[in-house]
Amino acid sequence: MDDLDFTLPPTAPAKPAYDSGAARSFFALQGEEVRAAAGETIFAEDEKGSRLFLQRDKMYLLLEGEVELSVKRQPIGKVAAGEIFGELASITQTARSATATAKTACRFMSLDDKQFLLSLRAQPEFALTLMGIIVDRLRVTLDRMEGVAVPGREGRAFDKGLLAELLEELGDSARMRFPAGKVIMEQGQTGVLMYVVLEGSVQIRIGDTVVERVGPGGMFGEMALVGRTQRLAGAVAETGCELLPVNRNVFVDLVKTNPKFGLAMLVAVGERARHMAAARA
Repeated sequence: MDDLDFTLPPTAPAKPAYDSGAARSFFALQGEEVRAAAGETIFAEDEKGSRLFLQRDKMYLLLEGEVELSVKRQPIGKVAAGEIFGELASITQTARSATATAKTACRFMSLDDKQFLLSLRAQPEFALTLMGIIVDRLRVTLDRMEGVAVPGREGRAFDKGLLAELLEELGDSARMRFPAGKVIMEQGQTGVLMYVVLEGSVQIRIGDTVVERVGPGGMFGEMALVGRTQRLAGAVAETGCELLPVNRNVFVDLVKTNPKFGLAMLVAVGERARHMAAARA
């Protein structure tokens, strides 16, 4: 499933704490301040923006008040002041997976998908913060999924242009080849690399269950670079394959200097999170 890359070497620095001030600065670049009365629905489950009717998907930063999240009218969590919510639908351009309701009078900032892209071009490093939020939520989902059947999915993150940029950045000498059946990473191990698939196919497994197949343009193992915890899944070469390994320093540099790379990573991680959440539901 989705990535399953979590690493925590004893000598690794702790993951930076979420900075609500940085989030506010990011949202202030293009965002708009909005208010909601207690009991008001901010967005509804299965709702999707429509550019035809000028209804764009939005993400939100809560400034004051409290928001409740629910699925099928059952509460699943709360949002406190300083926290971001609704980001997955905006990033992945998919329907809302939950309903958000103002529990008290609320004040928040909103960013639609167009405004988000403009802000990301100005502050590409904020993609790291959003990836951290999504990965943390994905971890919680995975921790609750023992015994849950997960349908496989095909994963892809990078188009040919972005793949070419990565190869130019890292060089042909960085390529690694694995024969069919070779274990690339093991569930529960410490990891320091993510991998981009150049050729072939890789199976992502949780236990004995294949939850994703990653082909050319796809990536896996990124959670190690974002969350720094143990890998939550393993990876096995389904066919002979060629991979491009990316270490954390290169990964962070790419996110900070290349908004296209950061956005591609966000979309890939977001789609994985939605896939697992849907399987759990």
